Amino acid sequence: MKLRLRVFLACALWMTVPFTPIVAQVNPLAALLAQDGWKALAAGQAGAATKIFQQALTIDGKNPELYLGAGTAAFVERRDESAQAALERALQLDPALARARELLGLVLYRRGDLFGAIRTYELLDRSQSDHQQALERLERWRRELDRHNRMETMVGSAFTVTFEGERDADLAARVLESFERALSRISRVLSYPLRPVPLVLYTDQEFHDITRSPSWAAGAYDGTIRIPVRGALTTPGQLDRVIAHEFAHAVIRELAPRGVPAWLNEGLATVLEREEGDATIDEPSPSLPQPRLGALRASFGPMSPGEARIAYATSARAAQRLLEDAGNFAVVNLLRDLGDNVPFERAFLNRMQRSFADFESSLIAADTHAR
Repeated sequence: MKLRLRVFLACALWMTVPFTPIVAQVNPLAALLAQDGWKALAAGQAGAATKIFQQALTIDGKNPELYLGAGTAAFVERRDESAQAALERALQLDPALARARELLGLVLYRRGDLFGAIRTYELLDRSQSDHQQALERLERWRRELDRHNRMETMVGSAFTVTFEGERDADLAARVLESFERALSRISRVLSYPLRPVPLVLYTDQEFHDITRSPSWAAGAYDGTIRIPVRGALTTPGQLDRVIAHEFAHAVIRELAPRGVPAWLNEGLATVLEREEGDATIDEPSPSLPQPRLGALRASFGPMSPGEARIAYATSARAAQRLLEDAGNFAVVNLLRDLGDNVPFERAFLNRMQRSFADFESSLIAADTHAR
């Protein structure tokens, strides 16, 4: 089976914003709470940080740095509407708060507002050396906007496909047809998308420049499905599988904007990329050590091609087992629980009726027996 890969661009974006503690200077109690909030973010506890910053804001509601903290926590949790509101409020109170402006640009970009993201970054002080990374991102966004302004769009029942003129018009029409087939199949397992899913077709170079994805990636989803139209998509049938894979990620994101481990996200997308009747799953090579699912929680993006191949095959086998043993409704409810910030182990036990440790052990036992 050909490998369909994606990159969690959004995770890479928020990791560029360091969690250096910033404390309020007006109210001592609010300052202490702010310190605790930033410590919680540094420890990966965004939900706890949200509560702490909200408490601090009830004490000092005009402190822009507290709004920055609340916006950062919301961004990490993928509550982009709340993040945007908090960061805009921070900048109303202190227009010179550059970190709020940088993060707001990332929020707007992730929400599909490329023009707004560019306009936000254009207000950064170019003389400050610590803004260099943001200014480089601004130039990439400007190139992306320039290209989009020269592109055309086709609209389907639940999708929009953006492409470059007549050269790709036939391919765009085929993409819409492929989207419709994927919609019919995947919505029966997971859910129907609540809002139109955008897809943009790129050249290979544009794709890697914009997404910063690894060389082995055949597509990416960061709120927009992004696909390189040449090279990787020359094999018949590959386009359909890439589209279905990335569309599955879009549906999973709607069910659970946060909290989904990479193995579950990628595993489900890999299982659902296949047409009905194609029940085969790539099996990891028995001669290679298989990673535990617990080690596959973070993005596969930094992996080598060989490591990624094993990770995807392992994840797909686990996701297939969940669908077979518990059913798609249980898996959908698991995703919804994760999106509601229910801890993974608790949500897994509630929905799968077994502990995650037991499930993982059963997969390892099956591997051992197969060898």
